[in-house]
Amino acid sequence: MIDQQQYLQAMGIQNWELIHPQRLAGYQPQFISLDPQCRLLLVTPVFPSPQDIHWLEKVLKSFDVTLAQANHVAPEHLAQLDLSTLAWIWYAGCEVSIRAQANLLQTPLLSAIKNDTHYRRDLWQQICSYGSQ
Repeated sequence: MIDQQQYLQAMGIQNWELIHPQRLAGYQPQFISLDPQCRLLLVTPVFPSPQDIHWLEKVLKSFDVTLAQANHVAPEHLAQLDLSTLAWIWYAGCEVSIRAQANLLQTPLLSAIKNDTHYRRDLWQQICSYGSQ
């Protein structure tokens, strides 16, 4: 799949992102609200493949989240989002950069987890640590 950045480049559109917005005097960042239906935010630098999405859907069912209730964001865009309504935040293949009030999962990339028993067990233990919420 082609990510948003690649689409913009293919159309000849330059994308600018301010690295240190706090350095602008009087700057007040505007947070982007997530869809009210969103219960899980998957933070990963790599957009999941169709096979990863199929596996992800099975994992989400284990804690009563549907694929329609999940959104993806690249780690560099996480700071722009209002995370106050999330139930779960899952960092896959990246470091935890922002702590939200949501249940936190941290794993390697989805493609690595689905083929490794040890990683799957670690993920399951993280999910179970939150009980039935």
